[in-house]
Amino acid sequence: MAGGFVYNAVDQTSLSTAEIYGKALADIIVRDPKVVAITADLAKSTKLGDVLKVCPERVINVGIAEQDMFGVAAGMAKAGIIPFISGFSAFTSMRACDQLHTDICYQNVNAKIIATHSGTSFGQAGSTHHAITDLAIVRAMPNMTLIVPADGYETANAVNAAYDNFGPYYIRINRGFDRVLYENMDYGFEVGKAVTIKEGTDITVIACGSCVFQAKQAAEFLENSDGLKVRVLNMHTIKPIDREAIMKAVSETRRIITVEDHSVIGGLGSAVAEVVVDGGKACAFKMLGHPDRFAPIGLHEDIMAEVGIDANGIINAVREVMKKDFEEDDNWDDEF
Repeated sequence: MAGGFVYNAVDQTSLSTAEIYGKALADIIVRDPKVVAITADLAKSTKLGDVLKVCPERVINVGIAEQDMFGVAAGMAKAGIIPFISGFSAFTSMRACDQLHTDICYQNVNAKIIATHSGTSFGQAGSTHHAITDLAIVRAMPNMTLIVPADGYETANAVNAAYDNFGPYYIRINRGFDRVLYENMDYGFEVGKAVTIKEGTDITVIACGSCVFQAKQAAEFLENSDGLKVRVLNMHTIKPIDREAIMKAVSETRRIITVEDHSVIGGLGSAVAEVVVDGGKACAFKMLGHPDRFAPIGLHEDIMAEVGIDANGIINAVREVMKKDFEEDDNWDDEF
């Protein structure tokens, strides 16, 4: 893995994932003259300040023109440059959807999209700036690798992985100050492989992004209060998804809950459900996320609480699913 970027836990609590992305990218740009950053007049909002300090000539501002930005990035990538596109998730997935599809994915160019202000992390900005459908849009595009980091260290790992590997990457990060999940970058990050945050045998909670920390909190509470052993998986890579970890959880816990700051249609929950159905083994299953309507306007933590994707919402969902009898016995012989 590339990169000499280092910061400590004290730094991480005062930095948003977007700021950590900016620092990680600055480290890469200093070392590789082929790397550039492209922004649609959002350099400050997407935290490219550190890149501007070290290599201002390699930060390209196309103005408020996200569709043009993707075309520029595709042309650069075809010429051997490695563009990192910085933009809000809502704009990179929806406003520039055609260009993302045709210019980036169809041509399978080596362009990286850093999609900030994802989910409802910029909740007070309203529905135009909420990104609760981007996972559904982006994961359907061929050639795309889709990563949703859970904290700052994972963001740095994801940025380095995107740089190290060829092809389109969409890295979905928040606007806000995310909780610290890991102690350092050396916890075994690998594209396409889930990270086990907590072992458990009663039920599995599969989460991504800001919901991973909430799932960890819920699991620890339920162990102390209810005596439940809740497995927590950080499914940071939505595509390619870790089928092995999902089916292992189905076989060993037989109860699955997914949780994401995204619509329940087409995101992490849908991706996990597809694997479960294809695997042919029954389990109790529940998806937590935004219902099929636009998200409310407000602070991120308030929205998460209202739609039930915070720790309290996960606790309630676990208790509900634990009451479900999906089969009278534990014999797999009658399964497909």
